[in-house]
Amino acid sequence: MRKITVNILRFLVALTFIFSGFVKAVDPLGTQYKINDYLTAWALRDIVPDIMTLGASVLLSAAEFIIGICLLFAIHRRLVSKITLVLMTVMTLVTLWLAITNPISDCGCFGDAIVLTNWQTFFKNIVLLVATVIICRWPTDMVRMISISNQWIVFNYSSLFILAVAGRSLWDLPMFDFRPYHIGANIKEGMTIPEGAPQPQFETTFILEKDGERKEFTTDNYPDSTWTFIDSKTVQTAEGYVPPIHDFSILDDEGEDITEEVLSDKGYIFLLISPHLENANDLAFGDINQISEYSKQQGYPFYCLTASTQQAINRWLDITGADYPICATDEITLKTIIRSNPGLVLLHAGTVVGKWSNNSLPVIEDEQYTQPLEELNIGQMTEDNVARKIAMILAWFVLPLVLLTIADRLWAWTKWIRFTNPLNKKEKIMRKKIVAGNWKMNMNLQDGIALAKELNETLTAEKPNCGVVICTPFIHLASIAQFLDQNIIGLGAENCADKEKGAFTGEVSAEMVKSTGAQYVILGHSERREYYKETPEILKEKVLLAQKNDLKVIFCIGESLEEREAGKQNEVVKAELEGSVFNLAEEDFRKIVIAYEPIWAIGTGKTATAEQAEEIHAYIRSIIAEKYGQAVADDTTILYGGSCKASNAPELFAKPDIDGGLIGGASLKAADFKGIIDAFK
Repeated sequence: MRKITVNILRFLVALTFIFSGFVKAVDPLGTQYKINDYLTAWALRDIVPDIMTLGASVLLSAAEFIIGICLLFAIHRRLVSKITLVLMTVMTLVTLWLAITNPISDCGCFGDAIVLTNWQTFFKNIVLLVATVIICRWPTDMVRMISISNQWIVFNYSSLFILAVAGRSLWDLPMFDFRPYHIGANIKEGMTIPEGAPQPQFETTFILEKDGERKEFTTDNYPDSTWTFIDSKTVQTAEGYVPPIHDFSILDDEGEDITEEVLSDKGYIFLLISPHLENANDLAFGDINQISEYSKQQGYPFYCLTASTQQAINRWLDITGADYPICATDEITLKTIIRSNPGLVLLHAGTVVGKWSNNSLPVIEDEQYTQPLEELNIGQMTEDNVARKIAMILAWFVLPLVLLTIADRLWAWTKWIRFTNPLNKKEKIMRKKIVAGNWKMNMNLQDGIALAKELNETLTAEKPNCGVVICTPFIHLASIAQFLDQNIIGLGAENCADKEKGAFTGEVSAEMVKSTGAQYVILGHSERREYYKETPEILKEKVLLAQKNDLKVIFCIGESLEEREAGKQNEVVKAELEGSVFNLAEEDFRKIVIAYEPIWAIGTGKTATAEQAEEIHAYIRSIIAEKYGQAVADDTTILYGGSCKASNAPELFAKPDIDGGLIGGASLKAADFKGIIDAFK
């Protein structure tokens, strides 16, 4: 249930971030305007240049989108979940401030695609924050959609895609127009309040005085004329219907309102939109003047709408030589109409039929000057085929990732399938399954003998479905060997010396281990590497001496937490194999049992997920195949060691590349050890 919950929440947060990042990327100027609103509320607007806010807009959209993709595909699960938690914490605090103080009408988290109130945004962020906390608590429960080796493709491709979307939207216009001035919208109809729509409600309170006493009254209980009027106040008690377009107006250069005249015109009207002429791109003024000349020749009105000062207007006229009328319109309205400065809008009977950025202005050829707009392409309603745009996104972004994921999963799943040749009558050799107990420095001799006897009796009565080995301290070996049926339970040592014999006080040689009746020896355990500084060269000598004395080596490899978090686990285990056992001939390597032990999971209570363990086991098998061939790799037993218990053993041992376990603390009690052995049933 925990894993199911984590993955459901992971998809919820991922899709929210992907959608939020995408709608910001398709309208980077709109996101920049919202960032400017925040800076204004914090009194920072005048000190932050526009180029920085535009860059922040693109980076914010890309960051949200990529975080969502990383969560969706479970890329760098620990790091990304922590980044998401920090981001959600900051966003939740910001939206709480917005909800309480209300300096901005909406936070802009979903651009113009979905407009939420500040309180709605805050509660939405609370839900996402709780989900993110759970994800951050158990990041490795997120099931990977794609293997680690291919994650860089998803990350880089997604980064390039979202930056390309933002760049295309900056150069031209937003791919999707969620605003009320989209192509096909009739501005006058957008300003109309439907019949029967709720009206805003107001309540007026009157403050009156009589005989030195002041009281408040409403229209319902207004007193007689003996009371003296002092003051009144009116507050809005209920919001009414607000039309999509409620702030569109045009004032000509003489201050006359020509809004109705423009919107009621049954013909064509060009509107050059520039919120601030002083910041407008004047490189396209030649194309603008050409369209202005054409409209004058054909009798079409051409207006420039701006919120600029007269000084900025005069400068624009001097630079461009424009002779079209320049009118005043609200700055926010102009920014809403078109995301370009300047941008061109064509109206026909009050309906938007075309919109162009200054980088993609329509060109009217010389031979077209005598033709009316009805006969030209630019005079026709520009096709805004949303379905085609969605199909393009699916084709260029979603489909490649889906195909990559399918190919990756099919490649991974082929490791689970074992094909046999029907013409080959010889049955396929199955590699041995083993559960080995490592007692470490535990158990006095008497307790050790008692445990060995109990295990021997239990497993003799109920034959295990796998090989069983117990590796004990040196002083136990000879005594325990007398009580074990080594056809049922193999006996092994926890270490041996890297010297054959001689003046090495306190050491126990491989020959001595063998003489006790032991069959196995553990070499390369992380505790020996860390505490006793056993190097690959020392371990190489131990392996050679163990095999010389006919001992079966359980060779341990594994990475630390720091190496795992740095993504170096593959190179660590490969180096450990190359340093100590890849020097062996094929015949000798076939006698080696590999034990993968994530150091961060030994004795800590932490356990690598079955998916993590399977992934690294499959990698180990692959590098064995590179060295000795696939047949040797398929025949090599690879055990998992790291807080393996009866509760998680079945899931771990069910993985195709995990052939059993090297068990620590859970091997010190017969019932616990037996529970793990029974996982193979």
